[in-house]
Amino acid sequence: MPEALPSLPVTFRPGRTRVILHTLGAASFVTITVVALILNGMSPAEKTSFVFTAALFWGVLGLLARPKVVADGEGVTVVNIARSRRLSWAEIVQVNLRPGDPWVFLNLTDGTSMAAMGIQPGLARKTAIRDAKSLRALTDQAHARPQN
Repeated sequence: MPEALPSLPVTFRPGRTRVILHTLGAASFVTITVVALILNGMSPAEKTSFVFTAALFWGVLGLLARPKVVADGEGVTVVNIARSRRLSWAEIVQVNLRPGDPWVFLNLTDGTSMAAMGIQPGLARKTAIRDAKSLRALTDQAHARPQN
């Protein structure tokens, strides 16, 4: 029996990875800030540079935690580390997650392939496979609907 499709809109994102990255960012920020404040012999500018560096590090980890794939009735929004792209269902030809792939790849009608980093098997392989199958089924369902 096929699995039920998720109701739209649905967001796919690597939950464990996000938690780890944000926790690491917060812990690093607090640790570096405390060290900067308790070190004697440093000027206020040097202490500020420590805190700024810690915030910058947390910001980079925040960018790494950004990827997601949002599917709705009109199509898919793919948010990767530095870029976001909106695709209509008709633009997606195939959803792929092959063994060894770091994340899902979308084959597009223009002949290109696009990474969808919001579905990645790194720390949660079963979840990523389930999410990839759901996105594939949603794509197939959208292609089966009559076009207006």
